[in-house]
Amino acid sequence: MRRPLVRRLTALFAAALLLPAVAACGVDEDDAGLVIYSGRNEKLVKPLLDELEKAVGTTVAVRYGESAELAAQIQEEEEGGKTKAGLFFSQDAGALGALSTKGLLEKLPQTSLDKVDPGFRGGSGDWVGTSGRVRVLAYNPGQVSKVPDTVHDLVKPEWKGKVGYVPTNASFQAFVTGMRVLEGDDATRTWLKGLKANEPKVYDNNLKVLEAVGKGEVSLGLVNHYYWYEQVAEKGESKVKAKIHFLPAGDPGGLVNTAGVGIVKGTDQAPVAQKAVDFLLSEKAQKYFAEDTKEYPLASGVTSTVKGLPPLASLDAPKIDLGKLESLQETLKMLQEAGMV
Repeated sequence: MRRPLVRRLTALFAAALLLPAVAACGVDEDDAGLVIYSGRNEKLVKPLLDELEKAVGTTVAVRYGESAELAAQIQEEEEGGKTKAGLFFSQDAGALGALSTKGLLEKLPQTSLDKVDPGFRGGSGDWVGTSGRVRVLAYNPGQVSKVPDTVHDLVKPEWKGKVGYVPTNASFQAFVTGMRVLEGDDATRTWLKGLKANEPKVYDNNLKVLEAVGKGEVSLGLVNHYYWYEQVAEKGESKVKAKIHFLPAGDPGGLVNTAGVGIVKGTDQAPVAQKAVDFLLSEKAQKYFAEDTKEYPLASGVTSTVKGLPPLASLDAPKIDLGKLESLQETLKMLQEAGMV
C-alpha cells in the first residue's frame, strides 16, 4: 500500500529531520557503501533493493519516508554540510523536481537517460523515471451507466456525495499540482472548491476507495490504476466489483506520474549510485515493476504483461513536464484553503 502524505504545510519540511533511518540489510548508514533515501514504501520495494545490493557489489542502507520530506531532508543536510544520501529513490517526480530546481542532483550519463522516454525524465538530465502509474476513475457498474470522461464533471450535481478520494495521498496531490500546471491556479482552486461542495467521501487510502466503490458506498473513486490490477491478481476479476476508466483527451485526471531516481550532488558514493540507477533501469528491475507492483515499466525494451492493461503509448494522458510537479507547498495550501486537508 502506498502511504499518504502527512497533513502538514509549513511544518512539512522542518519535520523531515525527524524521519527514522532503516537499514535494508542491517547495515548502519555510516558503514554502507551506498545510502538510499527511499520515498517508496519498504514493503513494496525491499525485495528489489535486496537484489540491488547484490548488483552493485557493496552494502546498502535504506532510509524510508515520504518523498517530499526526504527531499527536504536532503536539502537541509546539504545546507548544513553534507547529506548521507547517495541516491534518492522517489515515489513521484515532484520531489525529484524540487531537488533538481535547487541544483542538488548530479547530471546522469546520457546512456542512462536514453533508456527512458524524455517525457519521463528530468529536463536537466539529473533524474530518470523508473516506473509509471496512471490516475483513473474507479466506478461501480451497477450505479454508473456512463462514466465521466473528465474530472471536471465530478463537480456536477449528479455526483453529489457519490465520489470517494484521499486528499492526503501523494498521488492525489500530484494530480492537483498537474492540474495547476495545465489549467492554472484559479481554475484548479475553483474545481477543488466545487468538488468539496459536492460532498465527496474521504478515505484513508486508495485501496479503501476502490473497496468502497465495489461495495456501492460511492459510485466513483479517484485512484491509481495499479490498485485495481493488484486486486484482480489477488482475487480474480470476477470478485472485484469495481471497474476502472482511463480518462481520454488529455484530461488532468489521467496524469501519468513516475517514480524515479537521482544521484545526490557531490556524494562520494556516485560510482555505486550510478550502478544502482542502471540496475533500476535493467530488465530485471523493470520486470519487477511490471509484474510485482503492476506499474508501467519505463525503460525501453520492457513492456507490461499485465492482462488488460492498456499500453502506455496508447494512453491519451496530459502532456506535462513532470519536473513542474515540484510546487507541492502551493498545492497543499490550496487544499487547505478548500478545506480538504
